[in-house]
Amino acid sequence: MKTVNLMIVGVGGQGSLLASKVLGHLLVEEGHEVKVSEVHGMSQRGGSVVTYVRYGDAGKVFSPIVEKGEADFIVSFEKLEAARYAECLAKDGQIVVNNQEIDPMPVITGNAQYPHDVLDHLRAAGVKIDAIDALSLAAQAGSSKATNIVLLGRLAHYFSIPTEKWMDALAACVAPKFLEMNKKAFMLGYNA
Repeated sequence: MKTVNLMIVGVGGQGSLLASKVLGHLLVEEGHEVKVSEVHGMSQRGGSVVTYVRYGDAGKVFSPIVEKGEADFIVSFEKLEAARYAECLAKDGQIVVNNQEIDPMPVITGNAQYPHDVLDHLRAAGVKIDAIDALSLAAQAGSSKATNIVLLGRLAHYFSIPTEKWMDALAACVAPKFLEMNKKAFMLGYNA
């Protein structure tokens, strides 16, 4: 199989590291060689965060970094982050995005305006966008903090891995007291 490249992008504090941990665990359990690299940036100040996940056959995944034009999937926790990393998407790649808007510092300080039509511009450029209201679905599951798991549920549509295996990966990575809520969040994303 060819090496598959994923990027999980968002703003600090949104749970991208847990999402990459669950995804990495799932892919290892499926028998793939997996490389994960976390780039925190200004994550503690609400800055951009990106995590790379690459997987494939044993001995075929040499680096955890996804270069421009190589990402088969980008999971974006926020619309502007989808636009920020769109140049990394492969020609036939897919973006799964939460339609939430989080103002970056230039917008907060009044030096810029949030580009509310950013997803329309990406679609017009031929980018495949799967946008859902992951924040509302996470709240429906029991916590807005489960947005990351809602997005993993949506991402699962693009894989031929049964949902039971995704649930096993959640059970291995999520604290037991939060497991049922996260399973519900995953299924809400999956069925969105």
